[in-house]
Amino acid sequence: MSIWKRPTTVELLTAISANTATAHLGIEFVEIGDDFIKARVPVDARTRQPYGLLHGGVSVVLAETLGSCGAVCASPEGTKAVGVEINANHLRGTTSGWVTGTARALHIGRTTHVWQIELHNDAGELTCISRITMAILAPKL
Repeated sequence: MSIWKRPTTVELLTAISANTATAHLGIEFVEIGDDFIKARVPVDARTRQPYGLLHGGVSVVLAETLGSCGAVCASPEGTKAVGVEINANHLRGTTSGWVTGTARALHIGRTTHVWQIELHNDAGELTCISRITMAILAPKL
């Protein structure tokens, strides 16, 4: 059973991300299931830090993008989802290829959501785990 309350497709998420930090960093949405969203980011000149590793902030951008998209798509039409808190544990550095994130809801409430995002490198190794708390805002009357 799907958790999505709004139309949710890779093409739609890609379109709404045009001309944003998501697009600038090369983040690509790759899959949507009944209870998850996946996207990936390239490890390249745009996303590396001076030591040649994927910048930790880019991992957080990927995680926040996924958690935010998940929260808004799992919320009723007319509501907005905004981040309240995010944390990330960087577990393994990545110097090339892609890092792919998968977001799944831990809690979907009326006014808050909590999403967990796992990031893996091309070898399938866990590189970062993140959790984001989202506020779900009702439409202004």
